Amino acid sequence: MRKMFSFVCAMLLCGGMSFAQNSSSSSSSSSADSQFMTKAAQGGEAEVTMGQLAQQKGSSDAVKQLGQTLVTDHQAANSQLQQIASQQGAQLPSSPDAKQQAETERLQGLSGEQFDRMFLNHAVMDHQKDISEFQKEATSGKDPQVKQFAQQQLPVLKKHLQMAQQAQQSLASGKAASSSSSPQ
Repeated sequence: MRKMFSFVCAMLLCGGMSFAQNSSSSSSSSSADSQFMTKAAQGGEAEVTMGQLAQQKGSSDAVKQLGQTLVTDHQAANSQLQQIASQQGAQLPSSPDAKQQAETERLQGLSGEQFDRMFLNHAVMDHQKDISEFQKEATSGKDPQVKQFAQQQLPVLKKHLQMAQQAQQSLASGKAASSSSSPQ
């Protein structure tokens, strides 16, 4: 009985702290930061999975190198984001969302140059979208820790985008060179 009373008191105290926190900033901004964290966690997990897939199935060195970079950088970012969430008592998803999982499954069925091309297309489009979302959080986020996280990750995401675009160009120029040297 005494343990139950202590538990109820602790829950009321936590609830009161949470209410005080939420009332000090608008609930919509807190919600926006929370949604950003959730999407960033899912996206980060998807990038790790995609990076591992690129290392396994990539036929070009550029794709394999990008895959390794994605794994390394997004694991570090995921860890940092998880630390922020844990300090705030928030629980983040530990796996990609259904759409991201479906994209991974689609790419798993490809191989060779076809895999490289589709993986790079996905990496470019996904990082363009991510940069936009991280930029929005970096400029208009309300939670200082989440805002700082977004600001710190922007250069990393831009580096990934640049690597993916360069690999795309390399793949396209290699294909153009091989098709121009092949007999007509």
